[in-house]
Amino acid sequence: MKIKKGDKIKVIAGKDKGREGVVEKVYTKAETVFVPGVNLYKKHIKKNEKMPQGGVVEVPRAMSVSKVMVICPKCKKMTRIGYKAEKNKKFRICKKCESAI
Repeated sequence: MKIKKGDKIKVIAGKDKGREGVVEKVYTKAETVFVPGVNLYKKHIKKNEKMPQGGVVEVPRAMSVSKVMVICPKCKKMTRIGYKAEKNKKFRICKKCESAI
């Protein structure tokens, strides 16, 4: 997977299109990423000791990698990610400005 924890991303599809955030967790098997404050859903909570009245709570969910694009730290544009190998080291590059991410 080309997106890693700590990458700044922008949502390109869905109800949160246009929102930005930083990846907090990556789920490689499910091919999803967790970005706090993005992709919020409402969940109904029964009465319990923490919430004596119960109620509706907003819960963030992971979203598909195909719905997000990485923002290059150098050129500040949404970009695809490529790879380059030099001296037995492989690193990610921005496809627009060719700088290392």
